[in-house]
Amino acid sequence: MNSRNIIRVAVLGVACVLASTAVRAQAAGAAAAGKFAVINVRQAIVTTSEGKQASGELQTQFAARQNELEGLNKQINDLRQRLSSGQNTLSDEEKVRLTNQGQRLTQQLDRKNNELQEDLNAAQGEIVDRIGRKMMDVLERYARENNITAVFDSSAQNSPILFASTSVDITQDIIKLYDQAYPGKGAAAASAPASKPAATTPKPATPPAAKPNN
Repeated sequence: MNSRNIIRVAVLGVACVLASTAVRAQAAGAAAAGKFAVINVRQAIVTTSEGKQASGELQTQFAARQNELEGLNKQINDLRQRLSSGQNTLSDEEKVRLTNQGQRLTQQLDRKNNELQEDLNAAQGEIVDRIGRKMMDVLERYARENNITAVFDSSAQNSPILFASTSVDITQDIIKLYDQAYPGKGAAAASAPASKPAATTPKPATPPAAKPNN
């Protein structure tokens, strides 16, 4: 494991599973029958406020395990360095011990890495499914309101799109509409009306000093 960037990259990669849910033309003549548009579903998911927050939450959720893997990787590299630099100074017994230790750590690293990837993929799948379902509602509503017959996903594998003008790319429009319909936690908190300060109990007026009797 090299860095925390693996989580961000993985989120970008797993988003492509939504390609099959994008509205696509059923025949070549479908686009000719009316307006068509293009959307980069992968970019749309990770660019929404909810997508960005989900990416950050994944990093936090798996940070400890990521650090553990990086620590194991460092131990393995240190052992290899010791073996390499001690070829002429280490005893055969010590070389065998270090080699066996390195093999055990490598097996442990591989096992934990596989477990992390499985858990990460599962968590990402839930995020993609949650955002994707709501995004399809936004996309379908947008298509109806703008008389769009077909929408193609430019991020899909084996996409039939060879060229598309930016004038038919609705990615940014969908992101904007999604954020309006489903604002992120931070945006929702920012848009909430500020609470009024608690009313303070007025202090009783100080009675005037009594005048001395003449």
